[in-house]
Amino acid sequence: MKINALRSFKWVSSSLALCILVILVLLPLLLIFWTSIYSGQKLDITAPLRTITGNSGLMKVLLNSLGLGASVVALTTVFALPLAWIMAKSDIGRHAWLDVVLLIPFMTPPYIGSMGWMLFMQTGGYMEQVLPSSAALTPYFFSYGGMVLIMSLHLFPFLYLLLRNALLQIGGGLEEAASVHGAPFFYKVRRVIVPLLLSSYGLGVLLIFVKTIAEFGTPATFGRKIGFYVLTSEIHKYISSWPIDFGKATSLASLLLGVCLILWYIQTIISSRYSYRLVGGKGIRSKHYAAKGALGFFSWGYIVLLLLASVGVPYFSIITASLLKLRGEGLSWGNLTLSHYAELLSPGSPGLQALINSFSLAIVASSIAVILGTWLALIIGKGTAWRQKWTDLFSLLPNTVPGIVLVVGLILLWNARWMPVPLYNTYGMVVLTYVVLFLPYTVQYVKASYGQIDSSLMQAGQVFGGSKAYVFRRILLPLILPGMAAGWMMTFTISGRELVASLLILPPSMQTSATYIFAQFEQGAVAMGMAMAVISVGVTTALLLVIQYLSPDRKRRQL
Repeated sequence: MKINALRSFKWVSSSLALCILVILVLLPLLLIFWTSIYSGQKLDITAPLRTITGNSGLMKVLLNSLGLGASVVALTTVFALPLAWIMAKSDIGRHAWLDVVLLIPFMTPPYIGSMGWMLFMQTGGYMEQVLPSSAALTPYFFSYGGMVLIMSLHLFPFLYLLLRNALLQIGGGLEEAASVHGAPFFYKVRRVIVPLLLSSYGLGVLLIFVKTIAEFGTPATFGRKIGFYVLTSEIHKYISSWPIDFGKATSLASLLLGVCLILWYIQTIISSRYSYRLVGGKGIRSKHYAAKGALGFFSWGYIVLLLLASVGVPYFSIITASLLKLRGEGLSWGNLTLSHYAELLSPGSPGLQALINSFSLAIVASSIAVILGTWLALIIGKGTAWRQKWTDLFSLLPNTVPGIVLVVGLILLWNARWMPVPLYNTYGMVVLTYVVLFLPYTVQYVKASYGQIDSSLMQAGQVFGGSKAYVFRRILLPLILPGMAAGWMMTFTISGRELVASLLILPPSMQTSATYIFAQFEQGAVAMGMAMAVISVGVTTALLLVIQYLSPDRKRRQL
């Protein structure tokens, strides 16, 4: 009887979890496709394609997105590949702090990074104030090439980590085997390293391409300034500016979603078919080159230049802009002030209210996401039933589709006339959107923690008389708590700076830190916007460091 009751409970739980994910994730995406192919009178499957091909402006937007993705992939490769080789194959890679610093660009919100570059390179900007002769570079920067540069500097850490890890997996034994047989250096690179690196590079390229065409922050700031429009910026325009056109918005969204899903499918094929087992029982012995002389000079010089471009320039501009009394007076000690921070944090100010809104929404959303994500991760567990597989797939779906596409689907669902719950245009709608967008983080972190637990631990607890609640509270929960904490912190950090969802679903007269920064920058109140950027990034970074310091994993390593 107990076994049948347990099976029944598991069946009900897994079915309920699947139903919740269908409503929260799958139904909004299906509504996008349905709205794009059904005009209210007839069903036309080719309607999205005809909408694009029949409008030269929209066709140009599509080509802009695809071309931008390809260009960013190319420049990201130029940045990431030499860096990966330096960190994996030279003794510079022993400096672990470099990996932390190199992740800063990827952890910086794209719209903040692009704003920093615009302040630095604009006419009369900080670069011109330091080097007046650099004014000739301004027209070249504010172009398609400048947009590719900004997005590549944001995304290169992602590809770098993939390539560095792949190079570390290759090890030095394979290269030495080739040398023993008389292979010169470039032959080893061409016949040993490149084929083994190709799988990881292919996956990285697809991910960079998807992230580029799905990005909204940089196109909304830098792209708008140079008149370069992509799918994400056009979708935002059609559903946020009068006259609102959901038909074109859903057509663009369904096309963007289709491209991303195809690329993700290609990624799964590559990862399953074109991978090599390089880790064996003998371990990995990597061959490192001494970074001395010319090699050391060029290696360190490359890293410093890359960090200056990806971290130094944007953060110098952001911090400087937040401290200037008057922009027209330029860089001088007498023109620096903290009054913008005082005004921003003064009681009752719009900036402080936006900051409070951001943190309160992030706290509520991350708390709900960690509870729901933990439940889903435990249901998925190590099972192989079809309900568990589909639950796993749907729980990760928000990470595989562009955020703006999912937000459009949520708007269509919760603003529908037949929807009985009046959630749209409320505080709860914002929380729900954040939870849906960032739920995969908690699911993945808790799944990783749960997957490392041997089932014998729970069985031992039951053998010694512990109830299921006791075993969960005293054995399982402490072991998955680090994953829950990591999921909560990641959701809190990202939702606190989320831009596109906040722009589209915030109730009237309500602002978050991201929309405040965006609005202030657009209206010319740059100092206030950059002060908010410094506080937002500073607070989330400090919280991440505190969580890392207090984490059980860190304490165990110290022991």
